[in-house]
Amino acid sequence: MRIGELASRNAVSTATVRYYEEIGLIDPPPRTASGYRDYDEDASSMLGFIRAAQGAGLSLEEIRTILEISKEGDAPCGHVAGLIDEKVKTIATKITALRAAKADLENLSARARTLTGTPCPEDSICHILVQ
Repeated sequence: MRIGELASRNAVSTATVRYYEEIGLIDPPPRTASGYRDYDEDASSMLGFIRAAQGAGLSLEEIRTILEISKEGDAPCGHVAGLIDEKVKTIATKITALRAAKADLENLSARARTLTGTPCPEDSICHILVQ
């Protein structure tokens, strides 16, 4: 199949397919007599895998490592499980930070409501932010 069909089947752009080929995530396909790339179903499966991995929050570099482990003949699932555990911890940390930021903003919002109509002191840019 040509690059446009491969891209369409996998909901990516042709530029993305070319980029993944350039960085080694998908193998370069053979060319037709007229020079067009001629992808097979394996390329489509690989793009599906890459998109699923990205959907799980994995970076292209992490995906490359998974593919390298697989090409070496080893099952990468243990490595993937470790990556997913790291992502879960990272997200939990971000959620904690976001909750704290939300609480701070709610306090500032309440302060702003109490100061509505009150002019800022001359030595202050905005008395909502500086107490």
